[in-house]
Amino acid sequence: MMRHQLLYRSRRVPPGRTGAALNLTPRALGWRYIHFAVRHLACGVVWSGHTGREERCLVLLRGRFDVRWGGRSYRVGPREDVFDGYPHAVYLPVGTPFHIVTGHESEIADCRALSSGRSSSRAARLEPRVIRPEDCGNEIRGGGNATRQIVDIVPPSFPADRLMLCEVYTPGGNWSSYPPHKHDTDDPPREVDLDEVYYFRYADPNGYGFQRVYSKRSDDTLRVGHGDVVAVRDGYHPFVTAYGYDAYYLNVLAGSRRSMAASDDPLYAHFRREWPPPDPRLPLVPRP
Repeated sequence: MMRHQLLYRSRRVPPGRTGAALNLTPRALGWRYIHFAVRHLACGVVWSGHTGREERCLVLLRGRFDVRWGGRSYRVGPREDVFDGYPHAVYLPVGTPFHIVTGHESEIADCRALSSGRSSSRAARLEPRVIRPEDCGNEIRGGGNATRQIVDIVPPSFPADRLMLCEVYTPGGNWSSYPPHKHDTDDPPREVDLDEVYYFRYADPNGYGFQRVYSKRSDDTLRVGHGDVVAVRDGYHPFVTAYGYDAYYLNVLAGSRRSMAASDDPLYAHFRREWPPPDPRLPLVPRP
């Protein structure tokens, strides 16, 4: 069986231009559910689309836009940068036509998941929704130099079909997604099988970190920079950011169940029971 790529680099889109820095289809990623793109839209651009058989969550990374569906229009943003404030997003279920007009030069993470026949009747009852900063969750997780900030956008409790999303902030020098965990086996409630995207940004675009993705079959350590994507299909996948470089990543998950249940690597699971006090640098982004 061919082994698919794990690491993907963004394409540069010149300032003031419209284009996709990333457009990773399920076929390119080698899995069934997630389609992930990052779209740069110039000021005043009109983008019309239809979700079709996919549900979508559009996460504003930078800028501002107006979105319309069903004859009503909503303002999304502004957001100067992912380190400037909590997320603004739009959830669009299957079968939804939408129309977007940008009010500033904007970047949008276009996160999609294919609906299944089994869940199509439920998906048909889901409603489009604007997600405001005050709607998003907040958790300081871990301890010491394994502390990070979790901001839920579309948690398992959100009325969606497959998609689950969160933003994670990790101070320079800290570990994240730690202890190493995996979600590649359908064994609820202990663990569920999920595909996952990590989309990285840094407060300083020169920043970098390392993500290890390992299982019994393979072991890869990837250098990840500003705008990079790691596609996690199976295995444990901890991340560490270099000293002096605060890191952000957007997690997009989808599978056959609405759960984030995961199993820790038994070698390191004991750390979860022994956390020192949390890193006082957190939260990196205050809750609104």
